[in-house]
Amino acid sequence: MIDVLLQTLPFFALIGLGYGAGRSGFFPPEATAYLTKFVFYFALSAMLFRFAANLSIGEVLSWPFIWAYLIGTSAIYLLVTAVALLRKRGVEEAAVEAQCGVIGNVGFLGIPMLAMLLGEAAVGPVMMVLAVDLIVFGSLIVIIISARRDGRLSPGVLISVARGLMKNPMIVSIVLGFAWSACRLPIPDPMNDFLGILGAAATPGALFAIGASLAGKSAERISVAGWLSFSKLVLHPAAVAVLALAVFPVEPYAAGVMISAAALPVAGNVYILAQHYGVAPHRVSASILISTVLSILTVSAVIAWVSP
Repeated sequence: MIDVLLQTLPFFALIGLGYGAGRSGFFPPEATAYLTKFVFYFALSAMLFRFAANLSIGEVLSWPFIWAYLIGTSAIYLLVTAVALLRKRGVEEAAVEAQCGVIGNVGFLGIPMLAMLLGEAAVGPVMMVLAVDLIVFGSLIVIIISARRDGRLSPGVLISVARGLMKNPMIVSIVLGFAWSACRLPIPDPMNDFLGILGAAATPGALFAIGASLAGKSAERISVAGWLSFSKLVLHPAAVAVLALAVFPVEPYAAGVMISAAALPVAGNVYILAQHYGVAPHRVSASILISTVLSILTVSAVIAWVSP
């Protein structure tokens, strides 16, 4: 545990550095927004394309893996939704809280950290987790809130969701990478070097951006945020572990990567959605802040447990 904690500390130290820069005002919100955009559209996309282009979809795609993650995540999604409804929160707030309970920072934190700590072979399973999060649960919150407000599920909502997925650079880069691999095309050395240099900026840039964005978060509504952080950091990886290790025949290494990915703190894009729809942004903000701080210990413990 201590050894893994020491290995994860540099990642969280970079988050802390970004937090300090943002909190002091040296790195204003405008700078954070542009750094996030650079990482999201360029650096992380280059990293994902390069990884996917060197894999084949057959090596990565595993239906037992997908079902284990999907069902385990859905169980916690429904639990958090039920708790919110029992607290007399509306459907929209319940949908946002459910996102906090299951959507982790897989893109900005999970891919670079798990690839380094668990080996580059972890990238394939992490990309499958990311795909399920984006395609299934990222779409679900938009559908629920839009249907609730319109009183029905219109074709326009589904078209908008589909367009959003097709414009998401993480999905696009993964799909293009696998397409390149399927064509059995070698990556020319200059292109490989370009992708390597650009992709190398993803890890420090993403972690710094996470920290700088946390500087604007508040820790209000501690009790609810604590429950949502517990759901994300403890219940989510536990549910996924049960499905992956005891129900579905998931290969042990891939199961460990899945469980580690499920243990990641609440993703920043949940706050963007909450703010966009005007639904409980302060609650989400507190959940991101608390879960990220606590994850220094919880993520280290999970990785130590799944590591061979």
